[in-house]
Amino acid sequence: MDACQAVEKEVNKVLEKFTGLNQHYANNLDELTNSIQSIQKELNEGPEDNELTATQSLILIQTLRRLKEAVSRYGQEHKDLHSTVSKVGKSVDRNFVNDFSSVIVDRAFDGQEKAMLLNEVVCEHFMRQGMLDVADSIVEDADLAIAEDKKEPFMELHRILGALRMNDLDPALCWAHTHAVKLREMNSSLEFKLHRLKFINLIKEGPSAQLAALYYSKNFEKFADQHARDIQILMGSLLFLRHGIQNSSYSHLLSTIYWDEICDIFTRDACTLMGMSMESPLSVSIKAGCIALPPLLNIKQVMQQRQVSGVWSNKDELPVEIELGTDFRYHSVFACPILRQQSTDTNPPMRLICGHVISKDALTKLSSGSKVKCPYCPVEQSPSDARQVHF
Repeated sequence: MDACQAVEKEVNKVLEKFTGLNQHYANNLDELTNSIQSIQKELNEGPEDNELTATQSLILIQTLRRLKEAVSRYGQEHKDLHSTVSKVGKSVDRNFVNDFSSVIVDRAFDGQEKAMLLNEVVCEHFMRQGMLDVADSIVEDADLAIAEDKKEPFMELHRILGALRMNDLDPALCWAHTHAVKLREMNSSLEFKLHRLKFINLIKEGPSAQLAALYYSKNFEKFADQHARDIQILMGSLLFLRHGIQNSSYSHLLSTIYWDEICDIFTRDACTLMGMSMESPLSVSIKAGCIALPPLLNIKQVMQQRQVSGVWSNKDELPVEIELGTDFRYHSVFACPILRQQSTDTNPPMRLICGHVISKDALTKLSSGSKVKCPYCPVEQSPSDARQVHF
């Protein structure tokens, strides 16, 4: 963040100078152009064989001098501007490290299988974004085997989202009706909120749509238990159709925020039904990497300066704690209370018969022969009695 702010300062300097020079040039050039046009008009009005008067000669000489001075000054100011622009590039080079090799896991993507998996992740990312032509090109270039039935959900998802952004609710309502049972099992409010928007669209038409809105309100019957208050508000708005909803206390129903909300809810519920996360795994990984990379580069630089580079030898374990925030928490993480290490596939959490949980490495280190004593209570047991815990 500090690096971005440092570069931003240089960019702001360039923008301020460019804006100031642009206004200055516009005013000066307009003034010089008017002077030249005035002289030209005066000369054209005189006889062709008439000699210039002393006053005309003086004005012409002064105008030419001003033009030369302006050209010279503009050239110098252009050089200064170019120098300021070049400082932005230097600031980028100074604040951002180009060499990331010190924190890269060696041969992370070596091998045909890993390369194929990476290409599939990239391909899925573009399918999620609705860029199916790009995904098809990747499939062809990387020789991937992506079944058509895997692409179909993404095509339907973006077709419905595109319709919602155009304020067309029919495709989404059809989809919600088809998946109504699963949506109810998820306790989803998507179907109700789609019907609510459809109802709001009707009352927007004014008194002429009152009867149609009343008939459509029958769709709210099955949602009465969960959304009674929202339904009451919708039905109360009918009283103000003749005076205009926008002039009543129900004007908030016309807010565009409901359309943004329905797009988010539909994306979330559709991805849940398809067994996927809302965001692309590739974009999440890149965002997390952008947060984690600066502190890793800083600690690596400190290690190199103090000549203790061998301290960070295990690439699977970070040398510093990095807090990514709640947005990147997708599952529980167990940290061993004895060794203060997060559990891994090779070092999973183990439950002792007394109920306390420690890591497998801690269990091994605490074991003495065929016995192990719980570090929290005096219960002794056999290491083989411990059971792996799955979160």
